[in-house]
Amino acid sequence: MEQPLSRNWEEFCTALAEAGEILCGSDVPLGSIDQAEGLRYLGRLTRISLEAFVESSDPDFPRLFKMTDETIKIGGDNPDNIYWNANIVGDREYRIRGHRGTAPYLSFGTKANRRATEGQMVSTGEIEDSDIFFAEDGRFEILVSQTPQPCNWLPMSADTSMLLVRQTFFDKATEQPVILEIECVNGPRHPKPLDPATIDLKLRRTAAFVKGTSETFADWTRMFMGEPNQLLPRDQAMFQNVGGDPNIHYLHGYWRLEPGEAWVIETEVPNCRFWNFVLQNWWMESGEYKYNPNTWLNPAKAVLGAGKLLTIVVAEKDPGFGNWIDTAGHREGTALLRWISAQRHPVPQCRVVRTSSRSG
Repeated sequence: MEQPLSRNWEEFCTALAEAGEILCGSDVPLGSIDQAEGLRYLGRLTRISLEAFVESSDPDFPRLFKMTDETIKIGGDNPDNIYWNANIVGDREYRIRGHRGTAPYLSFGTKANRRATEGQMVSTGEIEDSDIFFAEDGRFEILVSQTPQPCNWLPMSADTSMLLVRQTFFDKATEQPVILEIECVNGPRHPKPLDPATIDLKLRRTAAFVKGTSETFADWTRMFMGEPNQLLPRDQAMFQNVGGDPNIHYLHGYWRLEPGEAWVIETEVPNCRFWNFVLQNWWMESGEYKYNPNTWLNPAKAVLGAGKLLTIVVAEKDPGFGNWIDTAGHREGTALLRWISAQRHPVPQCRVVRTSSRSG
């Protein structure tokens, strides 16, 4: 005899409630803005998790969706990026069609979730714009499969489960994003009817993602807190293992300032395709970059000094020197500097000064 699924819903809601315990961590800031953003963060994770594990979860009928945008921010998101995700599976083959657009950097990657066996998300294939053949009008086609293809091949493995597309812009307002579509070329013609066991599994995965993702990046924040107001060259494998781009060198940090203080960051800029600096909250979310242009910095916005010296000044008010980054009401949080396809990876010199001091 068939049973109502109210118990399944209760279990889903209970699992989401357990994820909220992260707000009570002993080292989580209790400031109103930090707690409010934490609560919003859990809501955002729930929203995108439902999209990823329920609405767009069928690898036989893949859908491109944005795992991160200006209102969904996960694990050090990039304000200069547009991200597209799709759920795929290794025993299928896929065709991606699109038009190049004008983004300075475009990459496609396949990922496998091996957290159960290796404790990580691993790359199973990568291809970027410099490796892709484009027609004269900018159109292109990529084949995604385990079997090698003669042109525009994106590899995957038997356990591949995700496609990740990154576009990086100097100025999103003036540049044209890529136009994309994806299809499975060797799957069934019609989706299977939904059944109780399938939707129950999808909701369990949804709740597990909210809890697991929030805990993972809270642990990162705690690690960065040990050496505040620095941007350090940590083991890059840690960042690649959660889906990071292998062409990006990541320098993460934690910042903490008292009223009237500024965090001064100085570094040379290496030869690279792109770089940016992003100030983030405790939850590793970027600031409100859609409305506040002073929450992050990239080559199109930065003013460099002699010798390509970059000076970034993180403060509550514009100190009148360097490239100002607005703390936007926060006293502490995380930060991230990216060098993309760089020949070298310089480590910035960092210090905290009073905003009345201009010694730098």
